[in-house]
Amino acid sequence: MDQGGHATRRFDRVAASGDAERQERAVAVEAPVAVEVNGLGYAVLMATPADLTDLAYGFLLAERLVDNAREVIDVTAHGVAAGTLLRVTLTPARHDRVADRVRHRVSESSCGLCGIENLEQALRPLPPLSATSTASPAAILGAAAALRDHQPLARTTGATHAAALCAPDGTIRLVREDVGRHNAFDKLIGAMRRSGLDWDGGFALLSSRCSFELVEKAVLAGCPLLATLSAATTLAVDRAAAAGLSLRTSVRGDAVLAS
Repeated sequence: MDQGGHATRRFDRVAASGDAERQERAVAVEAPVAVEVNGLGYAVLMATPADLTDLAYGFLLAERLVDNAREVIDVTAHGVAAGTLLRVTLTPARHDRVADRVRHRVSESSCGLCGIENLEQALRPLPPLSATSTASPAAILGAAAALRDHQPLARTTGATHAAALCAPDGTIRLVREDVGRHNAFDKLIGAMRRSGLDWDGGFALLSSRCSFELVEKAVLAGCPLLATLSAATTLAVDRAAAAGLSLRTSVRGDAVLAS
């Protein structure tokens, strides 16, 4: 694997005629990333092993293990035979929160839901958003049209999602990529928190459908507007409305769906 998050594999390119040609192609890396928090095994994510410190920060915020980046003391990545081990150290004040959350996880999942014992915990109330975005439909469509130019891994492999921080006028300020849409968004949020960037009236643009997990990540990160290239689910629409998050979905061509 190189630093771009891809490796090479050999394939047979088979034409409609049946003729085959052996080729070497770039393939996106998907590998286990185990997250250990304050010495406790917390989750195993299937992710592209790049920008892993950003991933850790965003994941911790999305899991509500921390309230801000200052509560993260250290993140270290260790290569192991099966993948990567991310060791995270939080402030002592957060240890009880981590221990309680671990007790409620009966399995591990990148979506952060499968290990929750009951529906009440799965659909915990979201904090109401106070921030707003001034982005117009034209700005959102412009960002969507430009997104591909900011996805080097997707252009190379055709197999990764992107999450972008966009200014109100649609200018793309920061992008993170991953084979998983949840991971890409966590990486973007983590990178923003580590560098002190804010939404500043802008929005998040994701190259995926709009699921409820992505809505929750957006709300917890204080994002005022979430735009996705594909459509939304019912729960995503309902959770966004309850928290005051503006959604712009099916962002393709010359129109968007607003909710």
